[in-house]
Amino acid sequence: QHTIAAISTALQDGAISIIRLSGDEAISIVQSIFSKNILDAKSHTIHYGFILDDNKQPVDEVLVSIFRAPKTYTREDIVEINCHGGVLVMQKVLETVLQAGARLAEPVNSPRELF
Repeated sequence: QHTIAAISTALQDGAISIIRLSGDEAISIVQSIFSKNILDAKSHTIHYGFILDDNKQPVDEVLVSIFRAPKTYTREDIVEINCHGGVLVMQKVLETVLQAGARLAEPVNSPRELF
């Protein structure tokens, strides 16, 4: 099982964009690029901070939502990063998440592939 990530909002300019991670390493991957400690955060909580690049420079000011398994729709840990809208910002945040260890989610061709 891999921890996957994808942009969960429309690929267009808007007020906010959401990057979603799902999998066993979702919380630890985001912890490695987030300015606050979320490793022991309770499920269904939101945390304010910054996504940081390799040089610990801010990529964007964000809200990070933590959802712990099994009380999620994937039954895995889920982290949602609410970043500023705009294609450039969401792509940079997604790129930072992928560099930290997540794998880009692939499309599902059929609902049967989910089970």
